[in-house]
Amino acid sequence: MSEHGGIGSELPGSNTVPRSRLAEYAETTIPPGDPADEGAPLAGPDTRSAPEPALVSSSSEDPGVEVRRQRFSELLEEFRGTPVLVPLGEGPGPDGERGLLSADWNGVRFILAFSDGRALARYARARGEFHREWVYQTILGARLLDVAVPAAGVPCGVALDCADGPDGVVFPPVLGVVPDGVAVDRERGDEL
Repeated sequence: MSEHGGIGSELPGSNTVPRSRLAEYAETTIPPGDPADEGAPLAGPDTRSAPEPALVSSSSEDPGVEVRRQRFSELLEEFRGTPVLVPLGEGPGPDGERGLLSADWNGVRFILAFSDGRALARYARARGEFHREWVYQTILGARLLDVAVPAAGVPCGVALDCADGPDGVVFPPVLGVVPDGVAVDRERGDEL
């Protein structure tokens, strides 16, 4: 991953191709047997019943990719069925209500969610705001992905336990993770 939006990532057997960091995150969500596994682009409308990512994997030769892909699918399913803590932001939103705490990163908004009170406390400590009261809601992971993400009105995903470094998980706004209509990798005319 490069410093500036993934520019400089290379696909095997090709010239340098600009890629976003979201594409790199999404590679782990491509299901086994998908044409993208072999590096072939998907063509035509998707006639499958479940939404699936349409990104080209740059690591199909790496045997660890399948393991990471399966682990991500398991984490996603577990997250969808789990209530998580979502702090409220400090100021009122456009409707006068306090919105869900979020952070913008490389043009994508991420709703910050925490698996439990200890994870939220680690985040508060990392921000140097351990002393203040944190107001939060308990929301089912599926509701965050299916309702809150589309309501954001901008590319949006969910970051779970973001203060926990490699133990945290990012659920990016891509097909198979969020509703198709708000996935950044959905086809829009000639664009992908």
